[in-house]
Amino acid sequence: MRCFKNIAQLIRTKRMNHPKGYSQSELSHLLGYKNGQFISNVERALCNIPLKMLRKVSEVLDIPSEELKAAILKDQEETLNNYLYNIKPSKKEKEAQATASIMPQYSATGTDGI
Repeated sequence: MRCFKNIAQLIRTKRMNHPKGYSQSELSHLLGYKNGQFISNVERALCNIPLKMLRKVSEVLDIPSEELKAAILKDQEETLNNYLYNIKPSKKEKEAQATASIMPQYSATGTDGI
């Protein structure tokens, strides 16, 4: 099972503590997404920030690139461990994964998919 909890926590914390106090919708639009749902999906650990958007997220939320990188690497390590050691997802994780698979996602270019 893919893990996005570390990036989710980082984005949520930085957004909520940012001096401009961005809403999820405002941040999504600042990043060029037409649908405000994108940041909600990230903060609920349903998906990751696309690699092409990392620099912009870092700039908008004033996140040091090393801190962003560390969160992504922790998630990647946990994902690998889940697959390598066949760790079963919890009921909550299964429900989140099912929700993510049926929810439409919109990219910064306005096309489906992230």
